[in-house]
Amino acid sequence: MSKLIYLDNAATTKTAPEVLEAMLPYFTEQYGNPSAIYSFASHNKDVVAEQRERIANALGAKSNEIYFTAGGSESDNWALKATAEAYQNKGKHIITTKIEHHAILHTAAYLEERGFEVTYLDVDEYGKVNPADVEAAIRPDTILISVMYANNEIGTIEPIKEIGEIAHKHGILFHTDAVQAFGQVPINVDECHIDMLSASGHKLNGPKGIGFLYIRKGVKIRSFVHGGAQERKRRAGTENVPGIVGIGTATKRAIATMEERTAKEREMRDYLIKRVMEEIPYTKLNGHPTDRLPNNANFCFRFIEGESMLIRLDMAGICGSSGSACTSGSLDPSHVLLAIGLPHEIAHGSLRLTLNEEITKEDIDYVVDQLKTIVSDLRGMSPLYEDFAKKQNK
Repeated sequence: MSKLIYLDNAATTKTAPEVLEAMLPYFTEQYGNPSAIYSFASHNKDVVAEQRERIANALGAKSNEIYFTAGGSESDNWALKATAEAYQNKGKHIITTKIEHHAILHTAAYLEERGFEVTYLDVDEYGKVNPADVEAAIRPDTILISVMYANNEIGTIEPIKEIGEIAHKHGILFHTDAVQAFGQVPINVDECHIDMLSASGHKLNGPKGIGFLYIRKGVKIRSFVHGGAQERKRRAGTENVPGIVGIGTATKRAIATMEERTAKEREMRDYLIKRVMEEIPYTKLNGHPTDRLPNNANFCFRFIEGESMLIRLDMAGICGSSGSACTSGSLDPSHVLLAIGLPHEIAHGSLRLTLNEEITKEDIDYVVDQLKTIVSDLRGMSPLYEDFAKKQNK
C-alpha cells in the first residue's frame, strides 16, 4: 500500500520506538525470572518494582496498589468477578451503564447467570451518565458501581469524580474502565474516589498483552489467577517483564507528553470535525461536543452502511472503524449508538476516526476529500437516499 493514514488509535496504537528499545534487553539479555533469588533475576524484580512505582505515580496511587495483568479485558473481568465473589454476602447488586465495553457488559451478563442483579444505566444523547441516576439506582445490596472513564466509541468523558463521590458516600466500591482515558487525560484515583481502575498498554503506544488493575489498599477482592505468589499472591504467573517495562515506559512517555500531544490531537480532531460537518450533508457528530477524548471523532452518515465505507477508505489507504458490528458478522449496529438514541438505520452508517500526534493537517485534508467522494458514491447507490432526495426536491 503506497499510502497509509492510521486513524484507529482507539483500537490499538503503534509501539513507540523508545518503548521498544527499553523492552528489547529483557527478551535476550536480562531474561531472568523475577521470582528467583540469584542476582541475575533480582535485577528484574527491581525493574518490575520501578515500573509499578512509575504507573502508581501517574495515578496518584501507591505502588503496592498496582497489579499487572494481560490487558484491559482481564482487568475488567478481575474487578467485577472477584468483587462479586468477595462481597456476595453483603449483596448481589451491581450498577453499570449501557455503553460499557463488552469486557464489562459480557462479564456482567456472566454474573447475572450466577444470581447477581445488574442495573444498566441509560445515558443522554451525548453518551453521558447522570450521577443522579447512579445514586437513584443504589440499593441496600449494591456492592459495586462500574462506569467507564471515557467511551471507546464516541469518546465521551464521564463525570467520574461525581460518581466516585456518590459511591464513597454510600460505602460502595467504585471501578472505572480507564483503558481509553489513561494517558490521554489526567487521572487521580484519590480525587475521584476510585477503588479499582483498569488500563491497557497498547492504547498508549505500549505493547499488547500487558495491562494493570489498580486496587485501592483495603479493598478485599479475591485472587483472579491461582498458582504462584506473584503480584502479592493476587495474580499468579511469571511476570511479563518485557511487557511491564513496555507499559511503564509508555506511561512515562504519555504523562510527559500529555499536554503538548493532546493539544495537537485536539486541534486536528476539531479541524476534522469542522470539515466533515460543513462539507458532508446529513451527517451527525456522535458523543459530547467538548467533554470528549482529544483524539476521538465519531460520525454517522445517513443513507449508507459503515462496512462499505470502511472498505472504500481502506482502498484509499485510510484505517478507521465503524460503530457497526457488521465486520464481525453481526447485523446489529453499535450498542453505544443505540444507547444514545440513534435509530438503527442511522447507527449503521457510523465511522470512528481516532488520531495520534503524528496526524497532520494534510492527512486530514486527504481523509476528508476521500470521505466526501466515498459518501457521495455510496449514497448514489442507495435507494433510501434516492427516495429522500426526491422528497427534498418536491
